[in-house]
Amino acid sequence: RVAKPRHRPLTACRASSRITMASLLAPYPGKQYLIGGNWKCNGTKESTAALVATLNGAGDIPAWCEVVVGVPSIHIGSVMGTLRKDIAIAAQDCSATGMGAYTGELSAAMLADYGVKWVILGHSERRTNQGESSALVATKTKQALDAGLSVMVCVGETLEEREAGRIDAVVLDDHMAALKGKFSEAEWARIAIAYEPVWAIGTGKTATPEQAQEVHASIRAWLSTNVSPAIAKATRIQYGGSMKGANAAGLLSKPDIDGGLIGGASLKAEFISGIAAVAPKP
Repeated sequence: RVAKPRHRPLTACRASSRITMASLLAPYPGKQYLIGGNWKCNGTKESTAALVATLNGAGDIPAWCEVVVGVPSIHIGSVMGTLRKDIAIAAQDCSATGMGAYTGELSAAMLADYGVKWVILGHSERRTNQGESSALVATKTKQALDAGLSVMVCVGETLEEREAGRIDAVVLDDHMAALKGKFSEAEWARIAIAYEPVWAIGTGKTATPEQAQEVHASIRAWLSTNVSPAIAKATRIQYGGSMKGANAAGLLSKPDIDGGLIGGASLKAEFISGIAAVAPKP
């Protein structure tokens, strides 16, 4: 496994009780996994406070992991004030427009102004339920990057598409192709790709490490050809199909799996203790 240089952000350090000025200033000298959580549309005030307390007490995060949680927008303020500082906060979507007469929208600039660092875009549930096209996801990604956010862009095929042999046609020729030529290399440095086989989300099914590795390698090859070899090497490609404590170590051991985008397990202490904590040291 080739170590990939990562710039360690201020939020990606050990538990707040162990933060030192030296650890804040010194980047981890190698690859950092990106362990993302997606809380989806879950949480009351009471249950969200309890989840924050659970994660705050879930143990140390290895220096080679950057951890981010996607919080429902209504809870971002309260979570930001109470969540341990070595976990960054992401929004689960942003608008394709800036501020203005767009009732009900939440702009990337608003999120950045509030202190949010990341946003999840193009999740399969939004592509399916809200009919979001790959072109729209690319437009939203540009809005987020222009506002200073980092982005987890989701791509992935359905079971029908996989069985029809259309994995590359969907993941590479549609989802990834919409991003081609849209961003500078400096902007690509703030993009992670989350491969989420739709058939493995919330179903209890998981792609084998070998199945996931095959698609991740294809995404990296696409990046090398269509962006640059340097960006292909540096881009973190997360696995987003029912990663949990029972399978995290096996998935993260693969050379092109650089983290996870985790749904159900991100609502438990397992997100830290069973996933981030077991990521193999590069």
